[in-house]
Amino acid sequence: MTTERKRLAVLGAGPGGYTAAYLAAEKGMDVTLIDTQPNPGGICCFVGCIPSKALLHAADVINSAAEGDAFGVTFNKPAIDLDKLRAWKDGIVRQLTGGLGMLGRARRVKYVRGRGRFSDAGTIRVMNEGELTEVNFDYAIIATGSVPVIPGPLRIESDRVWDSTAALELREKPESLLVIGGGYIGLEMASVYVALGSNVTVVEATGSLLPGVDADLVKVLSDRLVPRLHELLLNTRVNSIAEDGDGITVELSGADIQESRHFDRALIAVGRRPNSADLGLEHTGVQLNERGFIEVDHQRRTANPAIFAIGDIAGEPMLAHKAMHEGQTAVEVILGEPAVWQPAAIPAVVFTDPEIAWCGLTETQARTRGVDVEVTRYPWTASGRALTMGRTDGHTKLIIEPGTERILGMAIVGHGAGEMIAEGVLAVEMGARVEDLKQSIHPHPTLTETVMESAELLTNTSAHYIARRRRD
Repeated sequence: MTTERKRLAVLGAGPGGYTAAYLAAEKGMDVTLIDTQPNPGGICCFVGCIPSKALLHAADVINSAAEGDAFGVTFNKPAIDLDKLRAWKDGIVRQLTGGLGMLGRARRVKYVRGRGRFSDAGTIRVMNEGELTEVNFDYAIIATGSVPVIPGPLRIESDRVWDSTAALELREKPESLLVIGGGYIGLEMASVYVALGSNVTVVEATGSLLPGVDADLVKVLSDRLVPRLHELLLNTRVNSIAEDGDGITVELSGADIQESRHFDRALIAVGRRPNSADLGLEHTGVQLNERGFIEVDHQRRTANPAIFAIGDIAGEPMLAHKAMHEGQTAVEVILGEPAVWQPAAIPAVVFTDPEIAWCGLTETQARTRGVDVEVTRYPWTASGRALTMGRTDGHTKLIIEPGTERILGMAIVGHGAGEMIAEGVLAVEMGARVEDLKQSIHPHPTLTETVMESAELLTNTSAHYIARRRRD
């Protein structure tokens, strides 16, 4: 006797969507994956995480070459071939998304290309170049991601005004570039174009770069990045933007500025919003909150028990790795397996130079919530490996629960911080204590040693640094 397979439709083939689709197929479901792109990958792979990291790597090579003079290795000024750099970046995207497509076919996942919209609680109608395909399902997972926010006064039709997608196309290297927004997207793109030779001005409406991120982490980044910028304008707003000759003119206002300025190009990077419009959700019973996110429970189930939502559309943080794990949870719940979405530490990484990474409880959150914590900071000036790299501008810190000495959070600022933060995620998720990190032998000389030595600072037993314990 054979049992008919459950039909699953996944709307959106980004990291969360394809992860859910592929897991469901491996577990025996009849899976259809729907997306507008020719292959899975979504915003992250096509116009987000992957192409931006390719360009940031190129920027890192340029910066590293320029810094070689400090230890006696001098290079000529780099010759930048934008066409070749763009082709290299695009080749990475094609290779990765093409590989994802092959993996889907190997798992017998049906891939339907087009714009999907619910026509009722059991059907998604997909339109692609005038051709209609109906996908019937028993269960559905919505994973349609997010799109850039463009404020009304800044919304003009001009190829001189970019969003993050346009900036990643690398159409040109403008002589002057205005970056509107000092968050992680704005600063990553600013880092790229500074390295390529543009004069970059960053405008941020608040009093700090990376609003909400611990100030000690932001300071290290600011000390290195700001001198490379043409200008940083904090507490400043862009009130309007208009084409002007071969560039754009903006009206700036702030405590110390009220003027018009001209730039060749402008990048608007003030945030993203969930891509929840025009999905036909009114036919499903799925509910949105006031910010446009789909309301879900602790198992990623919507108000319709047969429909789940994951990734950016299901709430912050808007991170690809968060979406992937939500996708796994949703599939396991659909199949009746014991699963719940309750991570203790979702890591975040800002891929600037230096990188900033954190997980679990942050120092800022602890202070805001009135949580009593111990904070240890190990400066990279005391790291032999950082010295050999000429990168002593970072530090590693732990957020510790007094009494139990349990690790509540970790934060790192420095070269390669994003590669190091996973140890903090593991420590927080497993409820590790300071002693666990102290007794875990770390290789020498490495930057990862700074995690162990941060733990040793709680009792001042680090061989390489003495610091007073601090309670926040």
